Amino acid sequence: MAIIRESTNNDLSFLEELEKSCFPAFQQSTRRSIRYSLTSPFQKVMIAEIQEGKDRIPVGSLTLHLHAKSHRIFSIAVLPAFQGQGIGQQLLEFSITLARSRKASRISLEARKSDHQLIKFYKKAGFTQTEELPNYYKKGENGQRMVLQLDENSDKQSISNIIIVRNPKYWNLQIEGVRVVSSKKYITGPEFQSLKNVRIFNLSNSYQYQKMGYYVSLLASARDHRVIPNVTTLRDFTSQSLIRSLSGYIDEDIQKTLKQVEGNKVSIYVYFGKSVNPKFRQLAQKLYHLFEAPMLQIDFVKNEKWLIQRVTPLSLKKVNPDHLEKVQEFACDYFSKKRFSRPRFKNYKYDLAILVNPKEKYPPSCPVALQNFKKAAEKEGFYTEFITKDDLSQLSEYDALFIRETTNVNDHTYHFSRTAYAEGLVVIDDPWSILRCSNKIFQNERLKQNKIKTPATVVLSKSTYRKLQTAHLTFPLVLKQPDSAFSLGVEKVNSPEELDASLKKLFQLSDLVIVQEFMPSEFDWRIGVLDQAPLFACKYFMAKNHWQIYDWKSKQKKNWGNVETVPLSEVPIAVVKTAVKAASLIGDGLYGVDLKLVNQEVYVIEINDNPNIDSGIEDNVLKDELYGKIMRSLINRIEINRNIAQFVTV
Repeated sequence: MAIIRESTNNDLSFLEELEKSCFPAFQQSTRRSIRYSLTSPFQKVMIAEIQEGKDRIPVGSLTLHLHAKSHRIFSIAVLPAFQGQGIGQQLLEFSITLARSRKASRISLEARKSDHQLIKFYKKAGFTQTEELPNYYKKGENGQRMVLQLDENSDKQSISNIIIVRNPKYWNLQIEGVRVVSSKKYITGPEFQSLKNVRIFNLSNSYQYQKMGYYVSLLASARDHRVIPNVTTLRDFTSQSLIRSLSGYIDEDIQKTLKQVEGNKVSIYVYFGKSVNPKFRQLAQKLYHLFEAPMLQIDFVKNEKWLIQRVTPLSLKKVNPDHLEKVQEFACDYFSKKRFSRPRFKNYKYDLAILVNPKEKYPPSCPVALQNFKKAAEKEGFYTEFITKDDLSQLSEYDALFIRETTNVNDHTYHFSRTAYAEGLVVIDDPWSILRCSNKIFQNERLKQNKIKTPATVVLSKSTYRKLQTAHLTFPLVLKQPDSAFSLGVEKVNSPEELDASLKKLFQLSDLVIVQEFMPSEFDWRIGVLDQAPLFACKYFMAKNHWQIYDWKSKQKKNWGNVETVPLSEVPIAVVKTAVKAASLIGDGLYGVDLKLVNQEVYVIEINDNPNIDSGIEDNVLKDELYGKIMRSLINRIEINRNIAQFVTV
């Protein structure tokens, strides 16, 4: 008989070996997903061991997904050399006993339909086949969903996904956890007014303003239902400039995919993230991530290169009749593989995604700080997951997004922020804060208009630059690219010759360059501001033998100056007031304002979104309360502003 124990992180290598030994390549879990299973509070991994002499040898495993009222067996695996000894049966019996002890009403699982022996194994234990899942594992490899009902008197599984169509009788779709209802019934039916934690897929006949489809999305937002497409997304489809701007993120994919297309016009139809034309499969997936709607028609036109001419969300009525069979297939696959409504445990009121980049050399928060954020979030009522740039398609599952990797208006961080905002999520950093903070030209003008002091500044244009424009400034001078950050793209020049040489280089990157007087100081003040109120204060000292906080050319391991965290009560009042006023000109998010105090005068150097919050530095005064304040701000924003459309422009 095997000994069954809970897994630890040390089991990772064994579990990876087990996957390769027991499952075909298309069914194997990646090392990353195994590691996630080991650490997730909503999964349980058990290890089966046998005794050999004085040693215990791991020979099998059980992975469970723990939901509020049900369990799901993700996998049971036993090394081939130890199969046939009843170890798999032991693991299965353990899962049933655990489910009963946690008062779960059912256990579900998916198995390959072609694996008759495995299906027989589960049938013998009382599982019944409830549904066939076409192409569940890969094309040609169907799945079979099986269920063991533990409490015959329990309520049926609640519907978490609802498809809205004009007339359900024309939509022949039967998937567990998915219900198809008419637009009229959803709008007028009292049962839908009180439903919670549901996802609405709006396939009404018309999305035009004040038509039925428009009201479905509008009412879904009012009811706290997550809806695709939402009203903001429908509005976005009418903006050609916004569509062109967003498509820039995948321009390389567009040109590569359409290179062989003849003529100068082509349309791609995207149904639940897939295309009926295999040649457009990868591009269709990326287009879905940009313009999230269940069914889309994207029209392209070619001039010098391929451009998106129009994006049209499709109702079921407008789908090409020849495509309907594929739409059914794609929808089945879509709902079978995705979990849109994460089960909420009683301790968690909302879901929070924290966007991170594990490979970033100098992230805005260190690993310890990230864990502190997670602890604070869970304490305040968030179920929290760390996500990366590969998880854009899962963004709509959350209530809030907190970005903890360096933001840039030209990369995925801005797209995550904009998508989250359009989806109705609360987001820090919000897209307009990223836009405003990333551009020093905007900041300079904004501060000047509001009479906030900055170092003497001139904005030079590539086309009109004349040396006389800097004649009133005294060397040395500081040059900045408009989108500079973390002291990168910032140079100091000591003479007219150095100025000309640096401008020649910077004008290759930007049509405008900022020139400021150099203000030497021992340190810069950094005031953290949240919700237009001061949060923390630090003194950032200059790097050793350098004029900036960071010395990027240094070969020393530590290329930055010391940091001293100061209680807000000990910071000069003028510094705090100026920082809050400056940050309020950007928005009401989380900012880091850099200032200098020179001759009792306060000067704003710049305003940063996504400020550094590291363990042992910015949290040195407030400790855990710093993380708690930020999480409470997110909670308050959800409860006050959830699903209220806010159209803010730069």
